[in-house]
Amino acid sequence: MNGKDAIQSSLRSTQQLVGWYLDDLSDADLLTRTSPTANHIAWQLGHLITSEIHLVKENISESQFPDLPDGFVKQHDKETSAIEPPTGFSGKEVYLKLFNSVREATLACVDKLSDADLDKPTQGTMAKFAPRLGDLLILVSNHTLMHGGQFTSVRRKLDKPVIF
Repeated sequence: MNGKDAIQSSLRSTQQLVGWYLDDLSDADLLTRTSPTANHIAWQLGHLITSEIHLVKENISESQFPDLPDGFVKQHDKETSAIEPPTGFSGKEVYLKLFNSVREATLACVDKLSDADLDKPTQGTMAKFAPRLGDLLILVSNHTLMHGGQFTSVRRKLDKPVIF
């Protein structure tokens, strides 16, 4: 296994995890908050989708991602995270389709990279946290996992079975 393979494996595993965590949740469940200031899963999914596109495009100029629905980026910006009650969010099917198509586009980008490309310096907002392209791509996977941990809290609140 080389660096590119390891990154793709990490991206695929967190992609699969999102599907597992959402499998038995309803659209209404996606709007559940574990506390008054916690972000609900619907907002977090939109945040993951828009963040992944932004981070990869910022550092792989030739990357190509699917178009997001009109208003999607605005619906999932920081200002909308705390609106109560949450309105205007999509259903699980829409989020999963978008998340999976964005992740597949990221995987396609990674597939075109060489191991030497993974050592290239990054640009933009996350460069201080992820100084090389390989670091940034791992951060994208870890970002998904960090939010997945928040999904498990919602699952517990809803008395859903433990996945792991």
